[in-house]
This record gives sequence, C-alpha cells and structure tokens, in this order.
Amino acid sequence: QVQLVESGGGLVQAGGSLSLSCAASGRTSSNYAMAWFRQAPGKERDFVTGINWSSGSTYVANSVKGRFTISRDNAKDTLYLQMNSLKAEDTAVYYCAARIGVVGVPTTPAAYGYWGQGTQVTVSS
Repeated sequence: QVQLVESGGGLVQAGGSLSLSCAASGRTSSNYAMAWFRQAPGKERDFVTGINWSSGSTYVANSVKGRFTISRDNAKDTLYLQMNSLKAEDTAVYYCAARIGVVGVPTTPAAYGYWGQGTQVTVSS
C-alpha cells in the first residue's frame, strides 16, 4: 500500500514563495509517476505538475509554467514543489498523487490511485 505524506504550505503574500514536500512509502515498483494537483473551493481538481520517476521526464501546466518547479530526492523517496511568484489564484488545497506502472506523466486525477491528505496554500493579495 502506497502512502503519501505531504508537508509545507501555509499563508504567503502575493509574489512570495512556498515549498511543499511529499514523502512516499510502500511502493513496490520503480516505474511510476508522481504529481501535484490542486483544488480551489467549488472547483475541480487540476493538474499542476508531475514527474515520471523512472525517466525523470516532467510536465508542467501552463498556468504555473515558469513559476513552479517539481523535483525529487530518490534517496528520500520524496517529491517537492517549489512555488515562486505566487498569485492569489494559486490559493487552493494542494495534493500529492502517485500512479504505479505508467509511462509518462498522466494529467488527469482519475489516472492516479494514491493521494496525500492535502495541504492548504493561501496567497493573500
């Protein structure tokens, strides 16, 4: 059973930065993808960015391109999201997700079978 534990998030002023972490455990395959999604109140859960752990290939949503960076620490089995130049519209609950046995980086929530508990990011304008 894969478990994902997120940390980070909080309140920041517009233009500021925040960093999120997602520690993974219980994976039995080296072929998988991990991603960050976010969900604002009353809205659907949207893909932010993701990485294929085996190939290292990444995919970034246009809405955060140039501002958000995804990275990983293989030794710690941890996924990171560095968020810079934050805007009020980035306010949402951010979720870490994992999909085992996949090529590339899926961008739809339904493709991911494992989810973290979510962490709130609030950007004040």
